[in-house]
Amino acid sequence: MSTKNKLSAIDQENFLNLLKERFEKNKQRHPKIEWHSVYERLCAYPEKIWSLHQMETTGGEPDLISIDSNVIPLYFFDCSAESPTGRRNTCYDLEGLESRKEHRPANNALDMANTMGIELLNESTYRQLQQFGKFDTKTSSWIATPSSIRKLGGALFADYRYGQVFIYHNGAQSYYAVRGFRGMLVV
Repeated sequence: MSTKNKLSAIDQENFLNLLKERFEKNKQRHPKIEWHSVYERLCAYPEKIWSLHQMETTGGEPDLISIDSNVIPLYFFDCSAESPTGRRNTCYDLEGLESRKEHRPANNALDMANTMGIELLNESTYRQLQQFGKFDTKTSSWIATPSSIRKLGGALFADYRYGQVFIYHNGAQSYYAVRGFRGMLVV
């Protein structure tokens, strides 16, 4: 494994302590899971810790979400109240970015997620996340888009308004200051 995708021992331990604090503060997201099992699992995959750190440094506030009764695998989601600030102003994908004639943003959601080693939430996982809080009440997030929609030039995004999750469509080349993307990491 490249040291490029690995934190130093000190940075890793500091980051794991931050994750532990968040984990303990938000037990309702993972009521049947103990930190020691999470810690052991994470330590076995330092590249996953690096990806979680990327989620953190871009504003995602990753935390463990219990989406089934099994401890393994572990599902970490971006749990920031709004779409992560370091991942906004992005087109959906490279094709959308390259189709812009002017005012191109610096990046696109799919390439950023790939570089970070995470997946975009899809409609199902976005709805699962919303069971653990109210996310994207002022922002929106790109979500994984079925190829049948993407082939026609569209992409999906979601938000939470009026007590409900809404799934919308937009051109994949569009970008907005309040639209980013949320990710998930399976460990």
